[in-house]
Amino acid sequence: MSNENYPVVFGTEDILRSLCDSVSRVLSVTTQSQIRYSGMVQRISKTCLKPDIGCFVLFDGGFSGLVVINFSAPAAMELYEQYMLNMGMSKDELTTSHTSDEVSNVMGELMNQSVGDFTAKVARELQTHITQNQPKMMALSKQVILSVDTHLEKPEARRATFFTGRNNIFYLELAIDRTEFIKLNDFDASEVPDPDALMDQVHGATAARPAPAVSGTSEHDELLNSLGM
Repeated sequence: MSNENYPVVFGTEDILRSLCDSVSRVLSVTTQSQIRYSGMVQRISKTCLKPDIGCFVLFDGGFSGLVVINFSAPAAMELYEQYMLNMGMSKDELTTSHTSDEVSNVMGELMNQSVGDFTAKVARELQTHITQNQPKMMALSKQVILSVDTHLEKPEARRATFFTGRNNIFYLELAIDRTEFIKLNDFDASEVPDPDALMDQVHGATAARPAPAVSGTSEHDELLNSLGM
């Protein structure tokens, strides 16, 4: 039988891989360091926030889910410092406590960018749409079991291990509904839209569109004439 009889299936592990790729890529670019994740992932029964810094974000749409990232204090401080230094801040201006609001804000922004990159890839690769809420970040002194109403009917949960450039560790946990995407037709999923090219196309179409003909009598005048006024 030909391969056409076996459509391409995109499942939970594929979605997780796409998410992990987004996280590693965004963090590597924004911190100018090498962020990588393990080739092995864990099947877990539930997600939870853990010390020292936990962050979570919900997404919904084509499929629903929950993303949790748990940072150790050294990992969070390394990413925070590298990000701020890359933004042009001097080391003397940086906070030294992982519990400060400044660290939480930076880590929340990095997670927002990572999940945003993931949602854009979902639109291209799976041809569906998901939206995310604003990430919630908190410094923790003890483990907290996270229970968020995500309306998941048959949840599947996975945990991936990440390593920073200095080999500090943090964990990503994903919980989504059990789902599979089946490819029915061929399409180019690798093409990323160029915003400038799209704007040029819009301007070109606007310039080429003929202007509407100007009537000597407005609709308002025609209505008055029909009424004998």
